[in-house]
Amino acid sequence: MEIGFSLGSNLNNRKRLLVQAKTLLLSAPRTHFLDQSPIYETTPVDVKPEYQDMAYLNSIVILESELPLESWLSYIGKIEDNLGRIRSKDRNSPRPIDIDIIYAGDQIIDSGGLEVPHPRWAERRFVVQPLCDVRPTLVIPESHKPAAEILQSLPPDEGLSVFDERW
Repeated sequence: MEIGFSLGSNLNNRKRLLVQAKTLLLSAPRTHFLDQSPIYETTPVDVKPEYQDMAYLNSIVILESELPLESWLSYIGKIEDNLGRIRSKDRNSPRPIDIDIIYAGDQIIDSGGLEVPHPRWAERRFVVQPLCDVRPTLVIPESHKPAAEILQSLPPDEGLSVFDERW
């Protein structure tokens, strides 16, 4: 099954953390690399004023995996912990790494802390733009439109710029 992961970082060496997260995702058994977007530098969304100047790096990584999604939820948590993420009540606080499952084939899941597709993916240019770089015609379950069409419907300026084309 094809799985799209969104990677983000706004603490420490952001690019190095994205590379490490991608490498760790690829180390999962029965998993292989399909594609990745460029890395974008983005203005934080829905953060407290004191975090507004802490730009994120964001990217999409596409993998093919035979692992069940429930295994991925646990695996992602371990990667985030290993790369220094500390969870807090402030949902959008700065973090060294954030990994979300954006989609997993045509699956729809909402149980045990796992929501696939990601519930807010289509509202966030920092997810939709890199997704369009690798899967512009993809129609994620329940969205009913290709990613490229969703991108066109988003507000134009979210402070998003290419940081690194190839990483």
